[in-house]
Amino acid sequence: MAPYSAQNRSTSKTLDIKTRIALSYYGVLGLNPSASPMEIRQKYRDLSKKFHPDTTVLPEAEATAKFQRLNEAYAALSNPERRSLYDLKIGFSLYSVVQTATGNQAGENNYKNSAYLDPTDRPLSAGEIFALFIMVITFLGCLLLAIALSLSQNVSPPVAML
Repeated sequence: MAPYSAQNRSTSKTLDIKTRIALSYYGVLGLNPSASPMEIRQKYRDLSKKFHPDTTVLPEAEATAKFQRLNEAYAALSNPERRSLYDLKIGFSLYSVVQTATGNQAGENNYKNSAYLDPTDRPLSAGEIFALFIMVITFLGCLLLAIALSLSQNVSPPVAML
């Protein structure tokens, strides 16, 4: 792709929306500009496995170029702030893109079209599950220790008879 110049800027204004999407980072990833962060991440993972120079059947120079372009696209689109700036730079507004992409999909959850990751979008990782397990075990241990201490203080020693 040629560097961004005055000629490219004027040409990009005359291109239709589908062509502009195909030439953008969204086109590199094969996604619609309304794609969720989870869709971006999943598509990047799939394509990075396909185009990584160590795992592809493509010539090394071609694979390296595609993989670098893929990394550029993911770096720009995975961060919400950089994605917003990139969308402004190429002339997309999130409102118009989401409206045109989802205009016929009434009744779906709105958070799936959001540019921000919803906390319920992803499962817990193995590390997060392990951390929760350790926290529960620690809590139960503290609770048992507190109960044992309270029971041991309530038992008074036998009084010696004089």
